[in-house]
Amino acid sequence: MNQILFSFDDKNSQNNDNSSGHKKIKKLSLSNFQFVISIIILIVLIFTLLFYLFSLFNKENKSDDLINNYSVFKLYSNYNQDNSVAENDNNIFGIIEIPKINVYYPVFSKITDDFLKVAPCKISGDLPNKNGNLCIAAHNYNNSMFFSNLNLLTDNDEIYIYDNNNTKFTYYVFNKYEVNEGDLSPINDFDENSKELTLITCNNFNSKRIIVKAKQRGF
Repeated sequence: MNQILFSFDDKNSQNNDNSSGHKKIKKLSLSNFQFVISIIILIVLIFTLLFYLFSLFNKENKSDDLINNYSVFKLYSNYNQDNSVAENDNNIFGIIEIPKINVYYPVFSKITDDFLKVAPCKISGDLPNKNGNLCIAAHNYNNSMFFSNLNLLTDNDEIYIYDNNNTKFTYYVFNKYEVNEGDLSPINDFDENSKELTLITCNNFNSKRIIVKAKQRGF
């Protein structure tokens, strides 16, 4: 009788061991599966980040190429008495420079989705040195340039606009604020008797627009 009980206990013990072993194998398999999935997700995230950085790098290169091509264009257009052709033929009316935030880009004379991908664009307004509100918009690439650092500008910071004759116009910042995404009031908010500049970009953290207002010095 004792032998039978002993044999029965051994079988129960073996069954428990086998069951425990199966559970451990299942846990290990689940852990391995989760580990593989985590690695795959990590690889996808890395490739997504690299692709994003590569895209930004290409946009910066395109903008640099525009600057170089624009410089050559201006060099040879100096032989042309009618410099107004520069804007019409080149789709660029000048250059914007903001020393404080290392901005130096050509500015397209009109706005399209394709133009916005490679440089700032004029939304509305006349050329520099005329009464009104010259409005320029650019994407915010969060420190990968264009207008990503507009929020760092403060009152009296200087902004330079160069026209196609290489004339430099200096503006000083007098206001900075945010508006809702669909709010176009900054375009129409200006003193008709002054020469103003409005810069517009997105705030990617709250889906609003960052607005920087400036006025021209001199002239």
